[in-house]
Amino acid sequence: MVAGLFAAYFLLPARTLGPERPELSWALLILALTVIAALLVKHMRDALFDRPGTVVALMSLMCLSVLVFSSAYFVMSHHPGEFQGLRTRLDALYFTLLTVATVSYGDIQPRGQSARLVILLQILYTLVFLTAAATSLSGKLRRTAASRPPGGGREHKRGPPP
Repeated sequence: MVAGLFAAYFLLPARTLGPERPELSWALLILALTVIAALLVKHMRDALFDRPGTVVALMSLMCLSVLVFSSAYFVMSHHPGEFQGLRTRLDALYFTLLTVATVSYGDIQPRGQSARLVILLQILYTLVFLTAAATSLSGKLRRTAASRPPGGGREHKRGPPP
């Protein structure tokens, strides 16, 4: 699932968005983030009740949110004055992950107000939704690991008594 998301990110055209259609670009960004946030909340709740499929869903949604922000940065990079040093989708993904990790190397710099607004939105989104999703995911994995018997559920066969 995650591999498919990354393949789509690198292969789908982004030319229909950007400076020529700012209203459509902003509407799609807000819609995508809203839908992902709603699905994250649903699957976080499912993780609390140990429903199946939550691990894959949470990981996929977390990756998808990173790819949505990365796509937004890539589209914005085609607008003069928004970014310095961001030219490719890989640059955009790199910048997005640096923002999630709260580190910066200074090689890509937001210059425009729109770029800075999306970065602020990403930081807030990460603090609220991705941190909560990561917490739910780790809790689910801990509970799953704790409920397994020692040895990973395999019974140890003993030889005949002496």
